[in-house]
Amino acid sequence: MDKPDVLNDLEPNKKHYMSWPVIALIDFVTIISFENIFYPFQNQGLSVVISWIFLLFTYVIPYALISSQMSLTFDNQDGGLASWVRRSTNDTLGYWTSWMYWVQSVPYIVDVSNSVIVSFSWMIFGNNSLDKKMSTFWFGILTFVIILIFAMSGAELAAPYVQQMKNPKRDFPKAMWMLAIMTGFLTIFGTLALAMFFNAHHIPHDFKMNGPYYAFQLLGESLGVGKVLMYIFAVVQAIFMMAQLAVLLDASSRVFAGDVGSKFMPKWLTKKNKNGRPIHSYTFTVGLSLFLLLLTGTLPNINTIYNWLLNVNGIISPYKTCWVFFAFVAMRMHQDKYHSDYVFIKNKAGALTVGGWCLLFTFVCATLGFIPQNVAVGTKAFTHQLWMNIITVVVLFGLGFVLPWLRKREAKREQAMGEELD
Repeated sequence: MDKPDVLNDLEPNKKHYMSWPVIALIDFVTIISFENIFYPFQNQGLSVVISWIFLLFTYVIPYALISSQMSLTFDNQDGGLASWVRRSTNDTLGYWTSWMYWVQSVPYIVDVSNSVIVSFSWMIFGNNSLDKKMSTFWFGILTFVIILIFAMSGAELAAPYVQQMKNPKRDFPKAMWMLAIMTGFLTIFGTLALAMFFNAHHIPHDFKMNGPYYAFQLLGESLGVGKVLMYIFAVVQAIFMMAQLAVLLDASSRVFAGDVGSKFMPKWLTKKNKNGRPIHSYTFTVGLSLFLLLLTGTLPNINTIYNWLLNVNGIISPYKTCWVFFAFVAMRMHQDKYHSDYVFIKNKAGALTVGGWCLLFTFVCATLGFIPQNVAVGTKAFTHQLWMNIITVVVLFGLGFVLPWLRKREAKREQAMGEELD
């Protein structure tokens, strides 16, 4: 009789661990990218380097290390940030964290989809003529198409993956340090590099949308290779943005459906398919993206649409980030009730001071984000974009009140059906 192949029999049950560099890179691809350094450079010029250095030490590093402690404190939860808030406070605030986490990704998903189209336009045309060759209507249609393509693929963000690390206590803080160092290097040295090619006092009006392509075009010309580097960057940028889109679509839907009190969430919305994906959550995400695309149809051109979406991201995303620091402060106020293999600032008062500073700073920046960018105060364009900002935030956040109401109606129907069967 043949000897059984024990190794092959055990292989399906073999535990596969994620390494800390992989987790750092997954987080990095969703937090910052090369084009992010162009936005503040257009607004502040070279002086933005000072701002980046200040933020690195007073915000980025504390943010990363706070995330380390929260991830290791609540390391067996499916909902990531929502689990942090739910376990450190209550189910209601956990639900609102989930909702805000979900909706904050919608403007960014649309923005990333726009960036994919911009990348392909540079590959095809080799210049910045997209705004002249495509109407805002077709720009919106293509953006929406790119979002049904990616709504069914992706990966999760770092926090839910903590339980899949072999040694989270040792490796997860390493991943967060790597994330902070990469972010600091890209923002500081990337900005200094931009100053070598662009005059901060004479920056193109479409710098936020096309700046990275201008940069690689100028670099290629200075090296005597023409537009070769620009085309290479356009291809890499398209792949990078599509990967980021896949991660964002999957992560936002999984966090929302992963760990939310049952009394807040209709069952149909959290239903998962055979692959474990919350299929209806993806559909809802795409629907909200369509709402934003219809709203952008009121803007005059593609460059304005691109800039406005960046502005909206600067409002909604920081409001979501506030929950990270809120959960940290709540947890450290009652730290005796929780155990973590990693502690950021062992002194309670010091930890609360840093967490409180980060919370206040983030909230103020989010609120100031309502002020439209790249348009003069008092103009029709300023008023129009201000109202668009308000409407977007009210609709996206306001829909969070609808789901608990739908869940109540669903529960009443279930109760009525149960009584009929009895």
